[in-house]
Amino acid sequence: MDLVASREGRLGRILLNRPQALNTLTLPMVREFRRALDDFGSDAGVCAVLVSGAGERGLCAGGDVRILYELEPSQKRLFADFWREEYELNARIASFPKPYVAIMDGVVMGGGVGISAHGNRRVVTERSRVAMPEVGIGFFPDVGASWLLSKAHEIGVYLALSATSVAAADAIEAGLADVLIHAEDISPLIDSLATIGAAEDVDIALRRLARCPGNGRLSLHRPLLAAATAHEDVADVVAAFEREGSEFSLRAAEDISAKSPTALKVTRALLLRAAGAPDVETCLTNEFKAACRMLATHDLYEGVRAAIIDKDRRPKWSPDRLDAVSDQTVEAVLVGDETPRPTFKSWDSSPYSRWEG
Repeated sequence: MDLVASREGRLGRILLNRPQALNTLTLPMVREFRRALDDFGSDAGVCAVLVSGAGERGLCAGGDVRILYELEPSQKRLFADFWREEYELNARIASFPKPYVAIMDGVVMGGGVGISAHGNRRVVTERSRVAMPEVGIGFFPDVGASWLLSKAHEIGVYLALSATSVAAADAIEAGLADVLIHAEDISPLIDSLATIGAAEDVDIALRRLARCPGNGRLSLHRPLLAAATAHEDVADVVAAFEREGSEFSLRAAEDISAKSPTALKVTRALLLRAAGAPDVETCLTNEFKAACRMLATHDLYEGVRAAIIDKDRRPKWSPDRLDAVSDQTVEAVLVGDETPRPTFKSWDSSPYSRWEG
């Protein structure tokens, strides 16, 4: 089974079980995840939920976009069903009324961020590498990432446009994670959670194993990031990094410039909209509309080809320059099409409080 739901004492467990594919998500997995989460949320005998990934490589490397690439042209619109149900799950997680503990060990990217960073107890380790790398495949950070990253301000914009992966301290700094534990303490944590008698026991178990994350690499560059990402136009962001001239800023400019120009402009626009959005559901709806229009773009398939199919890492973007992507093109993507939107279902009780250390 690609996803295993089980119960240990008063703990509900959801295990992503595709280690050979770095636990990438498929539509059946999303549906099983939703069913398990709904069951655990409504079961008075379950005090908390634990989400983890099989194997030692990571929690989840995202959605299985290889499937999208391999679909016949006439069937590619069906991938909107995956996004719709995935985004509905992301919102369901964000409002979960019980402690939701996500073990973000190893690789956590794309859809993996969606099933973890919206939770109220996000646990990273010294092995964690967290990223929203979608601009590198001609797409944009989705699964509610525009909501998450807009709250991280300059760090969030940088992560979205550069596709850079970060370690535990920066993930916590960016608001994508809450607490650091040693990888060797994952099993003791799970054992402790399996014996909880009440929701409050979750934080007792986490505090017992929590470690100081220290300062992240990006915290050293916050003034630079703030100055560069203050610009709304992506070309101006790149130019600001180039002008600063340090090794870090030149690498940032290079990283951003290598990504899909269309995806970069759509990403920036979604982040700007998210900054004024009232809730994560609004951002997920905006992302869904854009995702459906991106199905008709060249860059999404070219990006998947270069990164996942042929693995030559040499995508040929079209257009291949930022100044060749018009505002009208970006607006057309954001408007979306007639594809039915996600439908978000609220829990009967309010969301569980966020981690406060």
